[in-house]
Amino acid sequence: MVNTLNRPIRVLVAKVGLDGHDRGAKVIASALRDAGMEVIYTGLRQTPEMVVNAALQEDVDAIGISILSGAHMTVFPKIIAQMDEKGMKDVLLTGGGIIPEEDMKELKEMGVGELFPPGTNTQDIAAYITDWVAKHRKF
Repeated sequence: MVNTLNRPIRVLVAKVGLDGHDRGAKVIASALRDAGMEVIYTGLRQTPEMVVNAALQEDVDAIGISILSGAHMTVFPKIIAQMDEKGMKDVLLTGGGIIPEEDMKELKEMGVGELFPPGTNTQDIAAYITDWVAKHRKF
């Protein structure tokens, strides 16, 4: 779990759609900051386009989507499409929330990274992001 970049890892944390519960997203944002990452939290009611545009503007290494609304099979594919359109092949798309195991498998096949259920140790999430960035982001 070593950051090989010459700067802190930058992560955008977002809530997409009408999902109005952001306590988990705020906990994750705080834990990632505690792990030495720069975190941009976009707040509630973002669109996939808003998330990807913010990620581009902020030059992030990873996008983390917190989702509890059940719209994960719509939200993640839309974000992937936006990322592909903008050439963001070396940016991690990860997330967590209430996502059934079979949907997690399908989303991973589409290109989404690890998805974390409620109760996941935040150090494990930080380690996953750090390891992914070390392998995929070279500057």
